[in-house]
Order: sequence, then structure tokens, then C-alpha cells
Amino acid sequence: MTCIVRDIIGGEDAITLDDGQKVYDRVHPDLAAGHSVELDFAGVSVFASQFFNAALGQLLKEHKPEDLNRLLRLSNLSPVGLAVVRRVIENAKRYYSEPNYREAQRQVLQAMSEGN
Repeated sequence: MTCIVRDIIGGEDAITLDDGQKVYDRVHPDLAAGHSVELDFAGVSVFASQFFNAALGQLLKEHKPEDLNRLLRLSNLSPVGLAVVRRVIENAKRYYSEPNYREAQRQVLQAMSEGN
């Protein structure tokens, strides 16, 4: 199955958590069923890590990296977008595989929200 990211998010800017969640919601059921998915980024020119955290990073909660490598294909993604994806995926792998890292992240975010 091919998903046109521009159609899912309604534009050329892949920057918000909400838009990333739309992509996640669209691809997750197929990936969970073991089906291959292609995300086509044609016409998308602006990227932010928060978009990819929601769209792809959270997939690593339920899927092994090797399964995602086999089932998920990204096409027409600019070198800048690809660099952001790689950073997000590496961070998500660490976040979901290392409980101590996850707890440290939680503590930092809590301290930031409390103004410490």
C-alpha cells in the first residue's frame, strides 16, 4: 500500500505532532497486520522532528526495528528529511529499548515543566 503523505497532512509542511499522528494512524494498522507500507513524501518540503516522532518514532513501541526496515518504505524524501528521520529513529530506538534513558527523559521534561 502506498500512502501519499501530502494528502494525509493536507500540505507540504510535515511539522506538527497532529499531522504526524495522522500518518501514524493511517499506517499503523497495516504494519501491525504485517503488510508493507510505502510513505511517499512527494510534494512535502518542510520537516520537523516532532512530526516524525509522532508518525514513525512511536511505531517502535510495538515493532522491532528490523520489522520496520522490512515493512516500511519511505520514498521521495529529501536528504534533509531523511536526516531528520534517521535522528528520530535512533532516538526512538533508544527511548523504547532503554528504561533508564526513558526515565531520565521523563525527569528532564518534568523539571522543565516545573520551571526547575
